[in-house]
Amino acid sequence: MIMETTVAIDIGTGSTRAALMSPDGRVLFVAAREYRQIVPAFGWSEQRPKDWWDAAKACLGEVTDHARGEGHTVAAVCACGQMHGTVLVDADGEPTRDTVPLWNDKRTLDHVRAFEAKEALADWLQLTANPPTPAWPAFKLQWLRDNDPEAYRRTASVMMPKDFVNLKLTGERAMDWTDAACSFLVDASTGTWSKTVFDRLGLDISMMAPIRLPSEILGRVTRSAAAETGLAEGTPVLVGGGDYPVALLGSGVCRPGLASEVAGTSSIVTLIAEKPVLDAEISNVGTPEGNWGAFVLLEAGGDSARWARRTFHDDAVGYAETLAMAEAAPAGAEALFFLPYLVGERLGEHRNSRAQFFGLSARHGLPQMHRAVLEGVGFAVNRHLKIMERATGTVPEVLIASGGGAKADLWLRIKASIYGKTILIPEEAECGLVGCAILSAVATGADADLDAAAARIVRHTREVRPEPAWAETYARMQPIFDRLYATAQDFYDDLDALDAPGA
Repeated sequence: MIMETTVAIDIGTGSTRAALMSPDGRVLFVAAREYRQIVPAFGWSEQRPKDWWDAAKACLGEVTDHARGEGHTVAAVCACGQMHGTVLVDADGEPTRDTVPLWNDKRTLDHVRAFEAKEALADWLQLTANPPTPAWPAFKLQWLRDNDPEAYRRTASVMMPKDFVNLKLTGERAMDWTDAACSFLVDASTGTWSKTVFDRLGLDISMMAPIRLPSEILGRVTRSAAAETGLAEGTPVLVGGGDYPVALLGSGVCRPGLASEVAGTSSIVTLIAEKPVLDAEISNVGTPEGNWGAFVLLEAGGDSARWARRTFHDDAVGYAETLAMAEAAPAGAEALFFLPYLVGERLGEHRNSRAQFFGLSARHGLPQMHRAVLEGVGFAVNRHLKIMERATGTVPEVLIASGGGAKADLWLRIKASIYGKTILIPEEAECGLVGCAILSAVATGADADLDAAAARIVRHTREVRPEPAWAETYARMQPIFDRLYATAQDFYDDLDALDAPGA
């Protein structure tokens, strides 16, 4: 059937995807291109903006070919993307350096520690709605200023990964509210760049792209971008948003009191509120509909499963096979624990934490190790969830799951049993793509506002309940996991000393 469609783009950490979306938010066709993170040192993580744009062009070419073959038209394009990757762009719209430090990059740790040593953090929570962390673009900009001054000097605009792709599509520069609110550079009370923060950190506020709302039209596809992507010249392109808050919208988590776990490369547990939750162990992100999402985050969520597949099998087997191995092991993996801190932690005193297996013995093999990885992520997320519940006083009975992890049945059953909560699954697991479709529906006038669009488009069709026997095992294991987490902290600085150059 010929229809007016929209195109959703997701600039992820592992790949870029583009999808043709129906008016009711269904994925009609999707194309993907993978790329790798660059890890030049422990705790560092980079990617090339060129790789994002090359992947986006290839994906858009496939999607537009499919649309033309079906006779569909494209009414709008909307991108979401990995957050915090701090892209420096010159006056000609080109990156001023080849690589970009990503959301999980820890090279800014010394800048964060220096800030924490000098500042009253409670005052800054009131201003920025967030504790300091190496993830935030504020500290990435400090590092770039100090370590690549030539690139910093040539910078005309600072933007996030999806903003760079939007720039290539339209020639227009902007950063959306969801990315900006999670930068440690915005005054949470006004929603504007904070001169107080820029002055304190010694940064140039004039470099920042203007803040706009995700559902606004940023610009239109240029002639050159049309030639490279297959999109029609003049097609509207939205401002878009961060992949995480857009996925919240696409899962239907867009009203105060609703809770979510976005299980992608990282695992993020979120509770929607009208105002930010001011607590040193909780971060806050702006949401597309104008609320705040109080959240806690595990950096290596899905990335732990990716690591296990690469390390144990050199990527020679698929995720379905590794999940089948894990399912062959009993709940609890025969008393084997995995602490999933492969890239450290974003918050807390031990951002240099590391991963480990504990309890390994001769009886354990790959099935138990794969299961321990899945369970370790669940235990770590549950620890965060308890922090959230204590801080907010809200204990949600249901979590709405989204992201790639929402498609892994075994992992969902493990998590539901660890959390002791029912997990509700959207019909369409690609919630970031659905969120883009919701934003496009408002931008094109198909719906009056985001609440109406989400109510029309999002469908929940499955729920996963805790398995009583597993839940009993996991309830006994969680306190041990928590003790391992606390005890291991004594060793992280020693490991850093051993791992230092010349040690």
